[in-house]
Amino acid sequence: MTVIVNRNKCGYCGACVAVCPTMALDLKEVWIDVDDSLCNGCSTCKKVCPIGAIEVQR
Repeated sequence: MTVIVNRNKCGYCGACVAVCPTMALDLKEVWIDVDDSLCNGCSTCKKVCPIGAIEVQR
C-alpha cells in the first residue's frame, strides 16, 4: 500500500496520524511522513482527513 499526502492541500492537523492503527504516519514540522512498510491499507487516514489530502493506492 502507498499513502500519498498532498502537501499542497494538507493542513498538518495530525488527524490521520492520531488514528493510524499501524503507526505508519508521523507528523513532522511541515509534512506527514509515511512508512509504507507499516501501512496495511485500511484507509482510516483517508476517511478522517477533513480536507481530502490523502490518497491510498493499492
